[in-house]
Amino acid sequence: MSFETLGLAPALLRALAENEYTIPTPIQAQAIPLVMDGRDVLGGAQTGTGKTAAFALPVLNRLSKTTPPAGPRKPRALVLVPTRELAVQVADSFKTYGRHLKLNVTTLFGGVGMQPQIDQLRRGVDVLVACPGRLIDHLDRGSVKLDAVEVLVLDEADRMLDMGFLPAIKRILNRLPKQRQSLLFSATFEPRIKALAMEFLNNPQEVQVAAQNTIAQTIEHRAHPVDGAKKRALLVEILSRRHSEQVLVFGKTKHGCNRLAEQLCEAGLPATAIHGNKSQAARQKALNEFKSGKARILVATDVAARGLDIHDLPLVINHDLPMVAEDYIHRIGRTGRNGASGEALSLVSQDEAHLLRQIQKLLGRDIVMETVAGYEPSRAIRTDVAPFNAPRGPRAAPRNNRRAHGKPQKPEARAHAHTGQKPVREGQRDGRRGAGQGGQGAGVQGGRRDVR
Repeated sequence: MSFETLGLAPALLRALAENEYTIPTPIQAQAIPLVMDGRDVLGGAQTGTGKTAAFALPVLNRLSKTTPPAGPRKPRALVLVPTRELAVQVADSFKTYGRHLKLNVTTLFGGVGMQPQIDQLRRGVDVLVACPGRLIDHLDRGSVKLDAVEVLVLDEADRMLDMGFLPAIKRILNRLPKQRQSLLFSATFEPRIKALAMEFLNNPQEVQVAAQNTIAQTIEHRAHPVDGAKKRALLVEILSRRHSEQVLVFGKTKHGCNRLAEQLCEAGLPATAIHGNKSQAARQKALNEFKSGKARILVATDVAARGLDIHDLPLVINHDLPMVAEDYIHRIGRTGRNGASGEALSLVSQDEAHLLRQIQKLLGRDIVMETVAGYEPSRAIRTDVAPFNAPRGPRAAPRNNRRAHGKPQKPEARAHAHTGQKPVREGQRDGRRGAGQGGQGAGVQGGRRDVR
């Protein structure tokens, strides 16, 4: 099967061909025809299976064939996501696939000012990718209207429930047209997801695929606690000691990856950077330099590194931990392939301790912390505050009954019945922290390129 056989619009096929995406992944092959037929879909797929394209391509295909209502352009497709980082990735994917369509894609997330987002909404939007908390803020202000939405997508619905967004999701659903197409994607089909799906999906068709990125048992996981200001020096020392190995180093930002590669070169360590701001030709050149050994170190962002086909890579270093724990799996998946041994090494600063705890929970194991002489952190980095396997005691009673924005909070909103967890307060995890990078890139598996 190829994308041509799915009946996508020529403009979409052109964008796919320009990025050398030819063969759909299993979730894309199953979901795209159903979505294009107008069916509601309950999709079981984890990050890394290509699920973004599984809904983005047919949604763009639908919008390309319909005429927006007269007047200011209001969102015709709404994608709800749990975090700011995912919002950026999903929006960039829509922009990549729809580059030859005259459609506007806008993101709404916290941690940034409201006015620039209001200005974007006033200019008109076709696809809106939003975190629930910030979307509620705009709905309350009247700066966005959802009465023209034709397609609703809930991406990573299980994470949104974990983060306590169910009340916000229900408020948003009440502002949408009853006649619409709805899609829900989740890593699991546990009962609470089924209950949510039955509440807002209309006779959904289920599709489910296994995750393509699993944790190899041959990978050794280690971490070095270090002050953020000393990370680069520690990285140089590690790479200098292991001078004969190829290494993939992950950074957090495009600019940071560029600067880190330059600094490594200045230290006599041949390195090159790959990230979303580079053209496809520049990215391929960097990858070729790395594979040929001209550059022994490849510094990459998460987006650029997805699907990199690098054989026998012995070491992956996280100069910066990913903001989303699942991205750790994508990163370390570049090593320990086909039964070979591999090593995943993370440099962890004090403000990343919570990220390491999330990764440990995802792995179901602790990661060994080893302090390097001369790089001891100025204060202890605690990763054992809430280890993955520790029993949790009763939660402390809240000091008061008020939300961050001053409105009283209903008791049932504080402890959600499905999860037993307290909803995340506005500004905590609804994308209020650092921005993620780019859209989802391409994967290469078994000699084929897959859309991620």
